[in-house]
Amino acid sequence: MKTLTNHTLLYDEDCPMCNLYTAGFIKANMLDQNGRKAFVTLTDKEQTYIDIDKAKNEIALVDTTNNTVFYGIDSLLQIIGTSFPWIQRVGNWKPINFCLKKLYKFISYNRKVIAPSKKNGSNKLECTPDFNISYRILYIVLATLFTAIILFQYAKLVPFIPYAHFGKELALALGQIGFQYLFIRKINKQDQLHYIGNLITVSIMGSLLLLPILILNQFVVFHEYIALGWFAITVNLMILEHYRRINLLQLPKHLTLTWILYRLIILGLILFL
Repeated sequence: MKTLTNHTLLYDEDCPMCNLYTAGFIKANMLDQNGRKAFVTLTDKEQTYIDIDKAKNEIALVDTTNNTVFYGIDSLLQIIGTSFPWIQRVGNWKPINFCLKKLYKFISYNRKVIAPSKKNGSNKLECTPDFNISYRILYIVLATLFTAIILFQYAKLVPFIPYAHFGKELALALGQIGFQYLFIRKINKQDQLHYIGNLITVSIMGSLLLLPILILNQFVVFHEYIALGWFAITVNLMILEHYRRINLLQLPKHLTLTWILYRLIILGLILFL
């Protein structure tokens, strides 16, 4: 890999996802050992030429030789393009660049529900993205559809679940959101959507855990009890992840109990109706 020198990438140290990929750039020698800097450690002088508000939403790459700053997808293309110039050329083609910027914003505005961090109670400089209701709702809609598709396919492997069809799985996924809303309706709208975003991320994680079984089932026929057992393990892991996120968000712990209650109600309806 060719190393991009004299450049510093600003990252959100409270974001697990940001920590992972910026450290990856350094490990891959795409940036030198001093090639990243925590956003919270910015000096007053650096804040005079870095657009702080923009850098919270789009990761900033600073050329330390002349204090030129790139943001968002342009930052990533600058880094990756040093090692793979063809990627930068393709990425800068207007139609591709437009799509990449939209994708980047989709991930960036939702990164706190994809990989949440503990609430910061200090007065230090924070790298929290703005709340964008359009991207949040789009994330919830797409994630719900993805979850419904995976559950619909997986239900076919478990004969104990009668009448598997996509509409039912979509209704169950939407029902979970509606059921949990009953217990968060008194908090402000932004926090409601923040919780629902985390809620649906847990569902995505569960769907991703089921995906390997769906793929392997195309080559090896699994016994129904194996599929059922893996589903049970997945649900338990989802419960733990939901509880972990509730603690990070400092929300009432009974939300995990209501999350479980909904699933028990649905299981009873499926088995006995």
